[in-house]
Amino acid sequence: MKSHSTQVPVVLWVPAVLALALVVLPVLGLLTRVDPAELPGLLLSPAALDALRLSVVTGLISTGLSLLLGGPLALVLARSRMRGLRVLRAFVLLPLVLPPVVGGLALLYLLGRTGPLGQLLDVVGIRLPYTTTAVVLAQTFVAMPFLVVGLEGALRTAGGKYEQVAATLGAGPWLTFRRVTVPLLLPALGSSLVLTFARALGEFGATITFAGSLQGTTRTLPLAIYTTAQSDVDAAVAMSLLLVVVALVVIVVARPKAVEGRL
Repeated sequence: MKSHSTQVPVVLWVPAVLALALVVLPVLGLLTRVDPAELPGLLLSPAALDALRLSVVTGLISTGLSLLLGGPLALVLARSRMRGLRVLRAFVLLPLVLPPVVGGLALLYLLGRTGPLGQLLDVVGIRLPYTTTAVVLAQTFVAMPFLVVGLEGALRTAGGKYEQVAATLGAGPWLTFRRVTVPLLLPALGSSLVLTFARALGEFGATITFAGSLQGTTRTLPLAIYTTAQSDVDAAVAMSLLLVVVALVVIVVARPKAVEGRL
């Protein structure tokens, strides 16, 4: 029997094209603001390169931290039967809907010098606000839910039958996790990590609130764009284009086929 590809109703093309235009045209509009001849010099400025380096390094660290902490959390949310799980899930997803600046304030008043944990850390000489570590924590706060959502969804879709079979064959929880659960998560893991890194790369509100904007220390590329825009719009636009290119490379090149529905 000959298969036919699913056709999109004509009436849906109009809103689809409008939605695409709403996303693409503003980005293309950046190209009309900067002189192409000046673009290399603006992009290779020390401020732009320092901000890009810091963004990539902290983004990678926060992505790794999100995996280390968010992976087990996703497994608990998907497989645990503990009471209050729905409330716990709501708190985990809270950074997805909160303005990032609220997250920055929450981190500041928890880990700042006057915060309950900040006071304890200050006793041993550890101060987190306005440091590179604060950038990583802010990025992890806003980006980790993307990884948790992706992995929990994959676990729920796969179900628990394979893990139950492994248990009946005598495999313990840790062996089942390594030999059964992890392979089930691999297709979703790649896409979740890419989305987590992309979100960390573009983080602004929580970072500037909790870490400030110190060049070479906490001024990531989004913060550098905001700061530079106050005095040099062309340089800010050039940095914006740089961030767009980096984000596109991450999403298009690094994103696995599983994200596009082609397993």
